[in-house]
This record gives sequence, C-alpha cells and structure tokens, in this order.
Amino acid sequence: MVQQWHRATVAPSGIPPNRRGDGRHCGDLVVEFSLATYLLIQSMSSSLMTDFLRQSGGAAVIDGGLATELERHGADLNDPLWSAKCLLTSPHLIRQVHLDYLEAGADILISASYQATIQGFEAKGFSREESETMLRRSVEIAREARDMYFERCSKSSCDSVTDDRILKHRPILVAASVGSYGAYLADGSEYSGNYGDAITVETLKDFHRRRVQVLVESAPDLIAFETIPNKIEAQAYAELLEEENIKIPAWFSFNSKDGVNVVSGDSLLECASIAESCKRVVSVGINCTPPRFISGLILIIKKVTAKPILIYPNSGEFYDADRKEWVVSFFLV
Repeated sequence: MVQQWHRATVAPSGIPPNRRGDGRHCGDLVVEFSLATYLLIQSMSSSLMTDFLRQSGGAAVIDGGLATELERHGADLNDPLWSAKCLLTSPHLIRQVHLDYLEAGADILISASYQATIQGFEAKGFSREESETMLRRSVEIAREARDMYFERCSKSSCDSVTDDRILKHRPILVAASVGSYGAYLADGSEYSGNYGDAITVETLKDFHRRRVQVLVESAPDLIAFETIPNKIEAQAYAELLEEENIKIPAWFSFNSKDGVNVVSGDSLLECASIAESCKRVVSVGINCTPPRFISGLILIIKKVTAKPILIYPNSGEFYDADRKEWVVSFFLV
C-alpha cells in the first residue's frame, strides 16, 4: 500500500471540508491535497471530463508521487531518466505502485513517462524504435494496472472500503504524462524555466512532437502536460495539439515558486490564458508547488478560465539542482 495521505484543506469560499476527507464532497471550491490530489469540477468543458467528474461525485482523486513510491519499493532512480528508468529495469514496480494508488482511492493514474523521452532513451544507446516502444509501454502498464484492479474488484463480493485498501467499481482514467523540456535536460531547469534564448516555440514543438504522437497512439484517456515552467512551452504544447489534431483531451499543469507566477517568472495569468484558448485542453492547474501557494494560484487561474481546476502540489520542499535532491523548506505551512 502507499503511505496514508497527509491532507491539507483550503476552502477560499468558506465551505467546510468533507469530514471523511475523501474528496467526494465539494462546493464551488474545496481543495484537499498531498500524496493524493484532487481534480475539481467548476464547469462542463468536455463530455469526457464532464461525465467522469459527474460519475465521480463532482471531484476525482489523482494519484500521488510515483518516484517516491518506486524508491520506497527499492528502486534506484539516480539516473537522468529518473522514474522512467524503471521502464527498463523494473516495470513490475511501476505496475505495483499504480495498483497501490488505485487501492488507496485514486481515480486517475498518471503514466511513468514524465521523464521518458525519445531523445533521452537514444542518449542511453537505444534505437528510435526501442525508445518509442518504451514510451508506449508506460501507458500500457498503467492500463494493465487498471485492468488488474477491476479484476480484483470483480472477485470481491461487493464494493469494499477498509483501512488497508479500497476495492470499488468506479470510473478510472489513465493520463499519459508529458514532462517539460527541462525535465529531459535533468539540470533543474524544469524548476527555473530558464532554457536560454536559443530555445524557441518551434524548437520545443520539434522536441515534443513525436513523443506526443506515440503517447496518443498508446490510447490513454488523457494527455497530462505537467510541471510547465514557462509561457513558451505552454504555447508550444497548445500549437502542437492543434497542428497534430490531437483528439484525446489534455490538461496543462504549471508550477510556481512565488505564488503568483510560474517558475520562470512568466505570468501565471498569461500561461493559464493559453490553456483556456486551446480547445483540446479540458483542465488547467498546478503541480509540484508548495501547498501554501495553492489557494492563491487557484484564484488566479479562475480569473481566465472556467475549465476544471486540478491541483497536485509537492510537500513544500524545494529542488536543489546542484545536489539533485529535494530539500526541506523552513517555510512549510
């Protein structure tokens, strides 16, 4: 099992949090988060998301940190591929972590492809074909975990919720993760958004294009563009979705270190506006950001979009690019 969730609650509208803390009760805006995180419905922007959130009771639980749980299972992720290394060495651990999160109540699984790029695999000596196969495998593993979970539910005499696990028939989505260009660089720039003047929208579209195509071909339910650190990459993603005529819904999730802007210093308001203008994007939100900033960031996003808002913050630590590790912050709230 994954470790029990440590929840924090932000309710700007003054609506009391659900007593059970299971994310199934929300008003205009109730946010509960940490290892398990919540996708909140605020409008009906797509039939898939509308139906899914309605069937989920108005809010859905996103799974938690993948790398943390992989390491808890004994995986060594000290590698430029990070959690994607397990696609090569221990795919069974990825499947197990996905299953653990489903049994902890997650409604959305995010694939182990955040750090998985064709360029990154090729740098390890793999062919283009092998690299694309591993990308596909990331989505397949998540789908397999969902199938295994449904099989366990079917074998259970009835829906059951215990202290140890949840076996409950419910809608479950698989989101194919797309990490930023900075994640591929593995130099900490995903947390600074500083790519240098040589990187343009066209550069980023060229970098991500085939990766997105392969992930879409793997038949996930969603494409999750995560930890977007700057405006230029958000623009590249939006143009790419339009140019490739991607039919699968997508979400854009940004990160912030000051509670106002994305980590590059670009305006979150402007970044969220790009997501709002892209019809393929069905949800907008924040991830990998200290919990103390979440309430204010949600209010900023709400100024420019009525699309559902998703949140999955970190524990409040900050990433030290030199040490390549997360460091405890003295400003945890």
